[in-house]
Amino acid sequence: MRPDSRGYFGEFGGRFVPEVLVGALEELELAMNEAFADPAFWEEYEAILRDFVGRPSPLYAAQRYLAGISAAPLLLKREDLNHTGAHKINNTVGQGLLAQRMGKRRIIAETGAGQHGVATATVGAKLGMTVDVFMGASDVERQALNVYIMNLLGARVHPVTGGTQTLKDATNEAFRQWAAHVEDTFYVIGSVVGAHPYPYMVREFQKVIGVEARSQCLARYGRLPSDVIACVGGGSNAMGIFAGFVDDPGVRLWGVEAAGEGLEGAHTAASLGAGSVGVLHGSRSYLLQDADGQVSETHSISAGLDYPGVGPEHAYLKQTGRATYVAVTDAQALEAFFALAALEGIVPALESAHAIAFARELALERDSDDLIVVNLSGRGDKDIDQVRSAYPSRSAE
Repeated sequence: MRPDSRGYFGEFGGRFVPEVLVGALEELELAMNEAFADPAFWEEYEAILRDFVGRPSPLYAAQRYLAGISAAPLLLKREDLNHTGAHKINNTVGQGLLAQRMGKRRIIAETGAGQHGVATATVGAKLGMTVDVFMGASDVERQALNVYIMNLLGARVHPVTGGTQTLKDATNEAFRQWAAHVEDTFYVIGSVVGAHPYPYMVREFQKVIGVEARSQCLARYGRLPSDVIACVGGGSNAMGIFAGFVDDPGVRLWGVEAAGEGLEGAHTAASLGAGSVGVLHGSRSYLLQDADGQVSETHSISAGLDYPGVGPEHAYLKQTGRATYVAVTDAQALEAFFALAALEGIVPALESAHAIAFARELALERDSDDLIVVNLSGRGDKDIDQVRSAYPSRSAE
């Protein structure tokens, strides 16, 4: 669905920003609508996805991961095989082309796990644009490899030392930078969050995942999946794959949040499971906040899911019941991380491992007549140092 004229999905979304950004968002919406109506824009976008990114990404049958657990086939949408190793590049290509079309000379981005930062830096290098990336100081330490890659690609990485030093604070700083330099700067938001038109625009650039997966299921199996699963932080990889199936009522949609150490305590990042409705980074959605409306600190072993809010379209899908949202703990995600590596020869991103973990639980309720699709949103190279430091003696089982 498309948001209404004010940028709302039902009661979620909108545009809650300082006056200085209203004009910039209106300019962006106008440029987006013109680009989306121009076949030449989509031809260039699709050509880059084909020749530079390597699309379409495969749909892989993971035969060993559920062996002895379930007879239901498990299919992995291999976004980890994209250039830069994640789904993020689908969106940065689109926004980079839009920035170029608008005559912007500089692009900025926020990043948590670093994959969006790497994807933005990659597109900046390809298109010849200056790139500045804002990243929480804690995440800079957790994701040192991606920081090095961003620098290698010519981007300047700015550690953000305020607040919790994670994705929320990086996003705050990126908004401040954009407000100060709207004339020549384009803010490449990495998820389906932020003020209108960002949630819709990012969804449209990511829906290639779901469109491909739907076509691949029909071509190979002659039917649609029974279940589609994706991890949810801000929610772009999930909205990307959900978009291909949201109009098919027989397909169950599952979003998997980061429970951290559990939904009952303070050390969680599950905005839909443990949060309440409020406003964060320009839109109305679910977020983690205290009784006074102050944004709460979050925790997840996965830097990319360590965010206190979620995209407004996810809030709408939750409210309407079209999608179901569950949560997976750090420990469960790590078990899936090790198991997928050992059983399938695929090292997933810790973000994706949350979805993989839930797929194993769901498979217990499914049989050979069902078909489970998981969006494997990224590869785990970036997480190796963190996992190895925490579990130096752990061998995959």
